[in-house]
Amino acid sequence: MAIRTILFDNDGTLVDTYDMILASFRHATQKVLGRQFSEAEYMAKVGQPLATQMWDFTNDPKVHQDLLASYRAHNESTHDQLVKAFPGIVDQLSALKAAGFSMGVVTSKMHALAWRGLQVVGAAPYMDCLVGADDCEKHKPDPAPILLGCQRMGAAPAECIYVGDSPFDIAAGNSAGCKTLAVTWGMFDEAELLAENPSAVVRLVGELVETIQGLK
Repeated sequence: MAIRTILFDNDGTLVDTYDMILASFRHATQKVLGRQFSEAEYMAKVGQPLATQMWDFTNDPKVHQDLLASYRAHNESTHDQLVKAFPGIVDQLSALKAAGFSMGVVTSKMHALAWRGLQVVGAAPYMDCLVGADDCEKHKPDPAPILLGCQRMGAAPAECIYVGDSPFDIAAGNSAGCKTLAVTWGMFDEAELLAENPSAVVRLVGELVETIQGLK
């Protein structure tokens, strides 16, 4: 089946939020736990829902909720100032739209904040749907959110490419039956992405359109 729909991960794929995520983690653990962790520990599971990530720092449900609240308060207060599109990505989305592709986002971020970020950076007008963490009971690497994205786009998984920067993205897209495109400008090493057997890898934002057209 011909590829006509592209679903994107958000953080690390379309928008560069690395520094904002790291700062929010540091703020939350310092405020609630009175301590800091390594950068690698904070960023190890980015791409999964925040609630899942926070269990790495506590086993106590009350502390877990406090960490979430502190993180979210910091993240939302700094969001519009710190969120930014990867250079050139909006131009690539414009070119893909002009080439006739339909596009949407499937992210582990909460729906409203993810959409707000896309609006801030100018990517929202190119998107026909968004599936957030609060739109689906299961989360990447489970294929359910990507299958929901396909459904909302009116496309079979075999007609879709899922584009992401994390191993969770590629695993979920493959399990959903989509072609998968791993991008290396995000938060994970290329070797971690290749271990999940993506259909293709793109290393430069400016090569996104060409690489997607090569998968059609």
